[in-house]
Amino acid sequence: MSVSVPGAFGETANAAGDRSGSASIDAVVTWVDGADPAHAARLAEFLGTTARPVAAHATRFADAGEIDWCVASILRFAPWIRTIHVVTDRQVPPLMARIAGTRYADRVRVVDHREIFAGHEHLLPTFNSRAIITALWRIPGLADRFIYFNDDFVLLRPVAPTDFFRDDGTMVLRGDWRPQQHTLWWRRLLAAWRARRGGDRRVRNLAAQEESARLAGYADTYLRLFHNPFPMRVATLSQWFARHPEHFAANLAPKLRSEAQFKTEALCAHLELAQGTGVVDNGLRTLQLKPAEQWGPRMRAKMARAEDDARTAFAVVQSLDQAPAPTQALLRGWLDRRAGRLADVLAGA
Repeated sequence: MSVSVPGAFGETANAAGDRSGSASIDAVVTWVDGADPAHAARLAEFLGTTARPVAAHATRFADAGEIDWCVASILRFAPWIRTIHVVTDRQVPPLMARIAGTRYADRVRVVDHREIFAGHEHLLPTFNSRAIITALWRIPGLADRFIYFNDDFVLLRPVAPTDFFRDDGTMVLRGDWRPQQHTLWWRRLLAAWRARRGGDRRVRNLAAQEESARLAGYADTYLRLFHNPFPMRVATLSQWFARHPEHFAANLAPKLRSEAQFKTEALCAHLELAQGTGVVDNGLRTLQLKPAEQWGPRMRAKMARAEDDARTAFAVVQSLDQAPAPTQALLRGWLDRRAGRLADVLAGA
């Protein structure tokens, strides 16, 4: 099968369009509003009459306004970011109307899936975050060095470029080294047990990270990446996918997350480690909040610890839409204060 991988040989604006020089760093934020009738109709058409699988759970596409805190925190705590690219599917987040006409208007732009899937439009629409992340490096005009944010990631404190890319260009990664499951006898037994029971319907994050490590040449270990903003490099991915177009095509194709996929952010991390341009540094920490699952007092305690810990620089708030109303109110107030209200940031407050 013929596969086009634009950008692999410097065709895109990534090579010709790093407008501020090689030191520029961009942010990329993926976003979707599952309540949009047009998006919901596209998903329903794809699913047809089949039962909704776990990978298509409504919370995966729900928008509870998290992107406002994400973007506000980048503008507030990482003012050195050149451009924030918001990647979405024929949608425009409401924040764009509020940014228009402000001093930040030229620093936040919307990128449609059709731009990053150029040459592969037959695979659209896609409802698969792993497929979308696979193509982020193809954003026209993207700086060679960029940081990928889920829309529910926020910065809690000022961060510096060197927290992601050191002065010599080395990529800063956060995680811990682990043995791959095939090296552990009890994991092999567990996998066999699951297979006898008909498999595991969950699309496992760590298994995908292991596969990413193997693709980069790590046979028995992998760096389990923590869930926080991920630094990535266009050149690293474009060159690897140019050599392995079959992996690019296979990871781009599934319309929902699949256990057969790898995680491109993990692939990039292991490629950097393998070539000596990546380093593990866990000096900064992440506050992970799951308001739909975690008991209120536990969440308050975690937030209080984060307030007192200068090393806690990132937060991720998962499935805010599923949380009870009082919990949502608590978290919204805390995020307004810690990450910043977008209106206040735009006003320079």
